[in-house]
Amino acid sequence: MIIALAILISFFIVLLSTPSFIKVAEIKNLFDEPNESRKLHKRRTPSMGGIMIFAGTLFAFLICYPDENISYIKFLIPSILVMFFIGIKDDIIGTAAVKKLIGHLMVAFIMVLMAEIRITSLYGIFEIREIPDWASISLSIFTYVVIINSFNLIDGVDGLAGGVGCIASVAFGVWFLMVGSSIDAIISFSLAGALFGFLRYNFFPANIFMGDSGSLTVGLILCVLSIRLIEYDPVLIPSSLIHISRPIFAMTVLSYPLLDTLRIFLVRMAKGTSPFTADKNHIHHRLLKLGLNHAQAVVVIYLFNIALILYSVLFININANYKFLLLALIVLVLIGGLFLIPINGKEKVEEQEQ
Repeated sequence: MIIALAILISFFIVLLSTPSFIKVAEIKNLFDEPNESRKLHKRRTPSMGGIMIFAGTLFAFLICYPDENISYIKFLIPSILVMFFIGIKDDIIGTAAVKKLIGHLMVAFIMVLMAEIRITSLYGIFEIREIPDWASISLSIFTYVVIINSFNLIDGVDGLAGGVGCIASVAFGVWFLMVGSSIDAIISFSLAGALFGFLRYNFFPANIFMGDSGSLTVGLILCVLSIRLIEYDPVLIPSSLIHISRPIFAMTVLSYPLLDTLRIFLVRMAKGTSPFTADKNHIHHRLLKLGLNHAQAVVVIYLFNIALILYSVLFININANYKFLLLALIVLVLIGGLFLIPINGKEKVEEQEQ
């Protein structure tokens, strides 16, 4: 009952408040201008939709919070505020990549060192289990920075970051609900409801973008949930879920943003450019060049993400190492094959000009 209430509250807050914000954005000239070649939209579109996602998620979560013990939430909410205001500043006047990175590191240090939400084991992947504290802290901080940035990087086509975030939050929410972690389930479904309401205005053709205020907030919440899931006490996990590799499940839930970020960083470094330099070399750009429209490209990515999640859940009688290697092979074939498909002559010329 409380889960349904959290979804409804966040959903309707975003659904009902977004049209008013769009009007305010038009009056105050808060637009994302199509003034860069990498941008895919052709008209001025209101940005900063993350304000509604932020408000809907936190309001629903705090109203439905089920416990007097605030546990790690006392660190999570200040961290979300830091990410949110960094995003707001970037949406309005822009923020240097170095300053954004400092903010990401600050949040990571809060969550890792103070809240102690960190990765302490690889749970059998590469035959590695417990890891020393220095490796745990370093890996966890790196994970926060990568996941937060990954959602920022994929927010380049209508409905993509919102839809992928919604799929991820539902997947995490269902898992936490099944293991009885009501706090994590409520924050997962609060975020899912907010993102689902936002997709009403953000799916192609978008009437508003979430901006950095939304993508950074979503990335942080999903990163915390993924680490909470990986580190969940095995004793509390029911027998129906105990054979699911938690690290692999978390990776498949966040598969698209992680894969796209990894590929785009490797490509940029191979070209000798900064990993933070914007371009039109994302997976969604490739799908568009192959002839799909915005909606079709986004739906293909949704299905890809869901398929990998199902893989991690259904194939449970496989050794964690083999399961991870098979997953890597599947991804390599699918993503690599996508970039081997030839595009027509006109699009080749356009690609070379870019």
